[in-house]
Amino acid sequence: MFIGHFTERPYQDPKSGYFGSTGLPIKDLALSNDIYDPEVGAELYNRYIDEKLYAEEMGFDGLMLNEHHSTPFCMGGAMNIEAAILARVTKRAKIILLGNVLPIWDDPLWLVEQLSMIDMISRGRLVSGWVRGTARESVSHNSPPAYNWERFQEAHEFIVKAWTEPGPFRWEGKHFHYRYVNPWAKPYQKPHPQIWLPGVVSRDSLVWAATQRIPYIMLATELQATKDAFQIYHDTAAELGYESGSQNIGYLWKVHVDETEELAEEAGRKYVQGPSNPFLAGNEGTANPALQTLPGHTSRRRALPTQRVATTNRGGQVAVSSNPYEDQIEKYSIVSGTPKTVLPRIRHVLETLRPGTVIFWDGDGAMTHDDQMRSLRLMGEEVIPAVREMGKELGLSSSFEVDPATGVPIPANGDQPASLSVAGPTD
Repeated sequence: MFIGHFTERPYQDPKSGYFGSTGLPIKDLALSNDIYDPEVGAELYNRYIDEKLYAEEMGFDGLMLNEHHSTPFCMGGAMNIEAAILARVTKRAKIILLGNVLPIWDDPLWLVEQLSMIDMISRGRLVSGWVRGTARESVSHNSPPAYNWERFQEAHEFIVKAWTEPGPFRWEGKHFHYRYVNPWAKPYQKPHPQIWLPGVVSRDSLVWAATQRIPYIMLATELQATKDAFQIYHDTAAELGYESGSQNIGYLWKVHVDETEELAEEAGRKYVQGPSNPFLAGNEGTANPALQTLPGHTSRRRALPTQRVATTNRGGQVAVSSNPYEDQIEKYSIVSGTPKTVLPRIRHVLETLRPGTVIFWDGDGAMTHDDQMRSLRLMGEEVIPAVREMGKELGLSSSFEVDPATGVPIPANGDQPASLSVAGPTD
């Protein structure tokens, strides 16, 4: 089993009146950066890097970074810069990017070089995930939403070729054109870093991941709908002639551990306070209706079972609960407690979904540095060792233990089968 750590790295500045346990509601893409204080930002960026370093010390296998743009709930607008820093200052943990927003990159060759450098500096610890991005990214980067899916697929194909085939070569696609492709920076890992795909709603994306035989990571969705979505991956794999398993799927959800149940509840409620993600239910952010129906961005006729439960705060498909924290605790969307009380709940999630990768989402919303550090310490001392044992008992293997394309175990020395990171069949 692979165990990762994640936080959105929110911008927290209670002095502004917006960011705190009683902050004002924030509509997505409707808050001016006039309130932004670079001194506060400097403290926060360094805080989040310090927390990642401590997470590695406490035994996490991976440090996940994500990317959003023009929004206070995520300071990862230049995620690859953060990854480059972590590549140099960490020693062991994988650096997981979930991920670069491929459709907004007009020059994916630049991305080829950046990610190769990160992989080399870290000596082969990069996991390079792609995302299609939300409507927020398309709007803020003037990327045509109707071509989102086409640009994603072409950029992926181009990057893999540039990573694996000798140059120079010419590329003449529909959306990207290069007379000379010959990147001098090549990945440390061969044939290239593992590629993962996270998602929530798009059936096209999940089926594409199964077709490519790469791991799919579901992001903070309810259990039964997530299980049903994972089954679509497994069924697609079977149709393509291979057997997928725990090595092909992963799950990210909110898990906080604390010294007492009282502290755990106090900190856990902060998940839904402050500058938390307006795409998730029950927080102080509000969805922007203009971003819910961006033409051509995502087909709602080809949505996953997770669509209904993932859009509680995405424009009114489901009413927002009057007790969002309690509802999320009940549904396992948030797990918060002492090690003694969180471990049975984590086991329930593992037994239900059977993911080979789990990523604990912590230190978010209005949580403080002290909240996060207490949780990380207890994770390392009690939770991570116990979860590893659960994974062994349940037979849950990650994509670093079993090749997601073939189901063949990967040697303990880390030598990867040639098929592990190859793009896979593309129909």
